[in-house]
Amino acid sequence: MNRRGFVRSSIAAAVTASLPLDRALSTILGPSATVDADINAFTGDGAEITLKRAAVQELGDSLRGNLLLPGHEAYEAARHVINASIDKHPALIVQPSGVTDIRNAVDFARESSLLTAVKCGGHSHSGKSTCNGGMMIDLSTFRSVHVDRKAKIAHVSGGSLLGDMDHETMSLGLVTTAGTVSHTGVGGLTLGGGFGRVARRFGLSLDNVRGFEIVTPDGRYRRANAMENPELYWGLRGGGGNFGVVTSFEFQLHEMQREVIGGMIGFPAEQARQVLQFYAEYGPEAPDELALDMVMFNIPTGSIITLAICYSGEHKKADAILNKIRSAGTPVMDTVGAVDYVTLQKRGDVSDPRAIGSYTKSGFSTELTPAFIDAIVSGYEAREGRNTTFAFQQCGGAISRVASDATAFPHRDINYVPLLIIDWPINADASEHIAWLRAYWKTIEPHIQGFYTNDLIDETQEQVNRNYLGNYPRLKALKNKYDPTNLFRLNANVIPTGS
Repeated sequence: MNRRGFVRSSIAAAVTASLPLDRALSTILGPSATVDADINAFTGDGAEITLKRAAVQELGDSLRGNLLLPGHEAYEAARHVINASIDKHPALIVQPSGVTDIRNAVDFARESSLLTAVKCGGHSHSGKSTCNGGMMIDLSTFRSVHVDRKAKIAHVSGGSLLGDMDHETMSLGLVTTAGTVSHTGVGGLTLGGGFGRVARRFGLSLDNVRGFEIVTPDGRYRRANAMENPELYWGLRGGGGNFGVVTSFEFQLHEMQREVIGGMIGFPAEQARQVLQFYAEYGPEAPDELALDMVMFNIPTGSIITLAICYSGEHKKADAILNKIRSAGTPVMDTVGAVDYVTLQKRGDVSDPRAIGSYTKSGFSTELTPAFIDAIVSGYEAREGRNTTFAFQQCGGAISRVASDATAFPHRDINYVPLLIIDWPINADASEHIAWLRAYWKTIEPHIQGFYTNDLIDETQEQVNRNYLGNYPRLKALKNKYDPTNLFRLNANVIPTGS
């Protein structure tokens, strides 16, 4: 799940409807740039290097897709990511049209020891899908979804967005877990975990992957599944982008009716403690078909605490569930009703994030204790000039019925994913907002464990290593095998021995 979008979807539902945004195709322009000079660049270790004009031109000539350089018409749009506070300038951008382009780009990056970023939807909050002075492999031109209805399998190209997949699968009455924001990239979401509105029912996105196709750092094209390269298959399900560029995903699909019960029930901020206490008590007993997320945020008239609902079970059982949820307090807002699942999935789409900067912290929690609730409510502060949001995504269900070492993602005992986020106008001074959030988060940290690698922002390397729990040694062995020079390091990095 892209939970910043989840937060924005909640705010949008409360105050105004967001407009869908599909940025991914905005950079499909051509032709590739002509290389008329050597290019200054950086290696992954930060050393300055010069990329010779002839070598870069050879790379561009080898592509069916685009090579973008600073000054090229499409470069400016391609270099940006969703978080407007990230402003980086790659030395060159490759927009591949197929696997061969990706292999050529990876070979070029490896031979030059070039700092390398991979961008799909651009939702990496810390900006790890872009870089300064390196190569960005921008997968926005590499999108397709093919559904095998009989086998209930979706074949999804590596640059596809969640909305691409939802559109194709739900038209056939099928679904798989796919976040909450339609312009999130399938790749980043899935490789790190993949929470979503049906995860409690069908498992994480990565739990539903039956196979990968990937270009590894040596430039080779490989398949990874239960029978072929099974150890790599294990590591890709939670190891993030550490092992190369995934060119295709094979997702298991599930039968589900298209119409679900969805929306939000809002309560006065003064009732935050009792709503959170209800959430703590009801969450563990809720049916798998219910996704019940909490969002507390400020709006122009004050603050509000909401419970966001997606119920995909039998509609005849919905009324009893909704009545239970409404009993959490005195509702002041209620938008719950029958809704098309694909429409619900788009409610978190950001209409135009370019004017918004943001900073976030997240973690995992097994229990919402009274002390945790007190820390949330006591420290929360709404202030003019910024959006302050505290959210929980509900876990458990099918997510928890997978062993911690069955995939590289080890956090199977969690019941909640807390998220704290601040948005501010991009032209405002961010330092005060970030300082406040860090201070508030210090009061939250005693109640959480680990963090979601897709929300990695400023964690230390020690925290990253520890976050993989008992799976870290196995991941390091895989990194040593497939990426011994750490070409793919802009992620929740597993550092190979000797690097």
